[in-house]
Amino acid sequence: MADVAIRKPALAGRLGGSATVRLTTAPTASRVALRAPAESLSALSSALGLTLPDAPKTSGRAGARSALWIGPDEWLVIDEASADLMATLSGVGTLHSATDVSHRNLAIIVSGPGAEATLSAGCPQDLSLSSFPVGAASRTVFGKAEIVLFRTEEDTFRVECWRSFSDYVFGLLNEAAEDVRH
Repeated sequence: MADVAIRKPALAGRLGGSATVRLTTAPTASRVALRAPAESLSALSSALGLTLPDAPKTSGRAGARSALWIGPDEWLVIDEASADLMATLSGVGTLHSATDVSHRNLAIIVSGPGAEATLSAGCPQDLSLSSFPVGAASRTVFGKAEIVLFRTEEDTFRVECWRSFSDYVFGLLNEAAEDVRH
């Protein structure tokens, strides 16, 4: 009988893109959906070791950890070193809600000079550097799938999506990448 506790990561080993765009799956990371009122931000920021952003389309980053502003009282916290974010947040004695979403999400890295054009093929947001600078993050759509988009470098984006939509998102990104000519 197969061991159901060992799950092959979605998109394991998948690569895609074109001459100007590279698509790769990001390594496994810890993720927490965090909700909290403004008066809890200081204590939560201190526990996480970064400043939780308090403005739309912004992020906070320290080392391998990022906090993406998703809504007025909502953040997606990602730790690329796979630290135990739930343990980190469990000792914070202030009002908040933290839900581990590490197994729900995965990330696709879209990089290269054609990354912006590739994402623009399926995302209605203005992704120009002036409107969506490095560090910008937002919940949006790509095709028909909800994603969280994070611009990590001038020509690199992290696309967070639910595992169940990952094959669709990767396929659509790959088609768009093949269409991009720079």
